[in-house]
Amino acid sequence: MEAIMVKKRGFTLLELLIVIGLIGILISIAAVSYSSAQKRSRDARRMQDVKAVSDAMEQYYADSGGTYPTSEVLLTTDNKYLPAGMPKDPKTSLDYTIAYDADGVDYCACATLEGTNGNATNTSCTFGTGPFYCVKNLQ
Repeated sequence: MEAIMVKKRGFTLLELLIVIGLIGILISIAAVSYSSAQKRSRDARRMQDVKAVSDAMEQYYADSGGTYPTSEVLLTTDNKYLPAGMPKDPKTSLDYTIAYDADGVDYCACATLEGTNGNATNTSCTFGTGPFYCVKNLQ
């Protein structure tokens, strides 16, 4: 009588460890990509919000005959310039920074960015260089 050999089917421990390691590497790459995409998305929102604040300030300037509003005017939700009130940072839910110069004639609206460098330079605002996106008055 001949012995019949039964071949076992399956994966070796080494093969399983290699596959698990590759899956782990792919997951970590995907997580990093997702995180950076979220930061870029929030930064884009911040830049849009600061531009909206600047547009509202310029509309107020045109309607009022040459003065910019105080931040209190923009914080209310019943103003016609920002109907929803002052936009908030998408991550921290804090108001954006609006700085006025000493005579109240010039303003600078800024947001702190997460994933990219901003447009701020030493002469753009009082914030200096760094991850700030700033918009100054147009008048």
